[in-house]
Amino acid sequence: MPALVNDSPLGITCTFSDGTTVVRHVNPGANPQLAHQLLTGLANLVHPHGKLDSARTIETYLTAIRDLLTRLEKAGFKGDASKLTRGRLAEVWMATGSNKKEALARLTLARLDDETGVLRPDVRELIDGRLYNPNTRQLRKTLPPYSESEWDRLAAVSRSVVKESFTAYQQARAQAEQGGWDPWTAGWTEANVQWMLLKQGPQAADVLGQRIRRPYGRRYGIPPELYPGGVPEVIAPLYPQWEVVRAYQILFGIHTGLVPDGLADLGLDGIDWAGDATVLLDYVKGRTGPEGLVLSAKAGRLLRQWVEHSSPARAHVPESMRGDLWIRYSVRGHEKWQSGAMTQPSTRWVERYGLTDDAGAPLQIHAHRIRTTFESLRDRSGWRGSSRATIDPNHSPQTEGDHYLQVATPAQQAAVDSIIEEAQHDMIRRAQPPVILDTDDAAELVTRYPELVGKLDLNDEVIAELLSGQRDVFTAACADQLSGLHGPKGKPCPARPWVCLLCPLVMFAPRHLPNLMRLKAFFARQWKQMPSQQFMAVFGPYASRLDQLLTEDCFTADDLATAAAEVSDTDHDLPLRAEEMTA
Repeated sequence: MPALVNDSPLGITCTFSDGTTVVRHVNPGANPQLAHQLLTGLANLVHPHGKLDSARTIETYLTAIRDLLTRLEKAGFKGDASKLTRGRLAEVWMATGSNKKEALARLTLARLDDETGVLRPDVRELIDGRLYNPNTRQLRKTLPPYSESEWDRLAAVSRSVVKESFTAYQQARAQAEQGGWDPWTAGWTEANVQWMLLKQGPQAADVLGQRIRRPYGRRYGIPPELYPGGVPEVIAPLYPQWEVVRAYQILFGIHTGLVPDGLADLGLDGIDWAGDATVLLDYVKGRTGPEGLVLSAKAGRLLRQWVEHSSPARAHVPESMRGDLWIRYSVRGHEKWQSGAMTQPSTRWVERYGLTDDAGAPLQIHAHRIRTTFESLRDRSGWRGSSRATIDPNHSPQTEGDHYLQVATPAQQAAVDSIIEEAQHDMIRRAQPPVILDTDDAAELVTRYPELVGKLDLNDEVIAELLSGQRDVFTAACADQLSGLHGPKGKPCPARPWVCLLCPLVMFAPRHLPNLMRLKAFFARQWKQMPSQQFMAVFGPYASRLDQLLTEDCFTADDLATAAAEVSDTDHDLPLRAEEMTA
C-alpha cells in the first residue's frame, strides 16, 4: 500500500515493506497548501514508489519539512510551491545551518516536481545544484591507513593470540576426552575438570570459582594450584574470552576488509561452505544492505577454525543466539552470553599485548583504518577489463574517492602521482598537432618548426636523415629511437607501430601513407572482432590520431588515393606479433 497524505489533521500514513504502518502529523502553520504539497512529495519517496522504508527515516524527512515551512513562514512567504523563487530558497537554506535538513528538503521538492511539474525551471535547477551547507561528514579528515610496519605488528599479534588460544583449545578437548569422570567424585584433575566444563558448560565455573576462592574448601573442591589464574584460566581453553574473540575479528578484517562493526546480523546461515577451499559469505552491510563475498583461502581457513573453536560455546549458548557467529561467554559481565561485533575501544587489548605505532605510542585500533589499509594494499589485478578498472567494483566512485583513493601510503602516493603525471603528458601529446613533412628541403623544416628543432636538438645531419628516410620506422620518421621515451634510455624503442602515432618524436611524410593506410585497415579489422569498450581502451587514441592524419588537411587528395591503392586488407604487411593478428 503506498503512502497517503491525510487532510484532517494534515499528515502522512506510511505502510512499509515489513507490514508496519505509521501515521505522522505536520502543523501546516500559515501555509497549508505548501505543507500538503511537501507531504505529497514525501509520499512519493516512500516504499513502494521510493526507497524510504522505515519510520525513523520518515521522521527525519518530516523534521526537514517542518523546518522549511517554519523558515518560509518567518520570511513572510505564503504561496504554494509554484511561487517559490531561487532567492527565497537560497535565503532559507543559507540560514538553515544544517546540511541534512537542506538535503532532505531538496529531495522532497525534487520528487514533488517530478510528479507535478509545479516548480519553475530556474528553481528546479537550483534544487538539483550544490548544497549551501557543507557536508561535515564528507569534509571530515579520513583516517589514514596503517603503515606497513604497524599493519604487520597488528597482524602478527592477532595471529599469535589466535594460534595460542586454538592450541590450548585442542589440548583441552584432548584432556576432556581422557577424563570422562565427575571431578566431585573421581578427583580434581585437569582432564576431569575440562570434561565437566565440556559437558555442563561454562556455568559450572561458578561453582569451581567458589572452591578456588575458599582455601578451606580444598578438601572438597578444586586445588587452587591446579588453576592459579582462577575462573578465567579454567574456562578460557574451551570457551574463548573477549581478547581471543577480538583477535579473531581483527584478523578476519585484515584478511577480508570486512570489519565486524560494519556488518549487521552476520550469522552461520550467511556462510556457504562451497567445497573444501571456497567459502561464500552473505552479509548485511549497514550502509548498503545485502552483499556477498568469496573469501580468500586464509579468510576461509580462519572462519572454519573459529566455527570449530566456538563449537563448545555454541552447544550451551541460549537457543536464540545459537546461529550467531561471534558468540562468547563473559566471566565478569552482567550478561554472561554475548554475541555480535565487539565495537568497544580496544585500549585494554592493545595494552595487554604491547602493541605500539611507529612513534612508540599505543596503537589505536579503528575498524575503518583496517578497512582502508586492506583496500590500499589489496591486489587490483582482478579489476582489469572493468569499465571502472581503477577502483573497487564493490564501491561507488564517490565512496572510493572519499574514503580509499585519497589515503595512500607514501610509496603508493608516489606511484599514483607518477601515473597522473604520465596521463597528463599523454593528454598533452594527444593535443599537439602532428608534424607533416611535405617537402625535402631542410631549410623549410627549420623555418616551419623552429620549436621542434630546438626541443629535439636536431643538427643538420639528423635533419637530412629524417628527410631522406634513413630514420624511418613503420609509420613515421623518428627523431631519436634511443631516447628511451617508451623503453630504457639508450636502447631501441620497443613501442608497437600504432604507439608512434602519438609520440612527440615522429614526423609524417607522404612516403608513410601506405603503412598508415595499412594500420587503418588493421584498426577496422580489430573493431569488428573486439568489444567496443576494449577497442577504445587499447586502440582508441591512436585510431583518433590516424583519422586526423588521413585527411586532406595533412596530405593531398592525390597522395591519399595513391596510397590507398597499395593497401590490401590483410595482416601480412604489418609487423605484428602472433597474438595481435586478426582472425
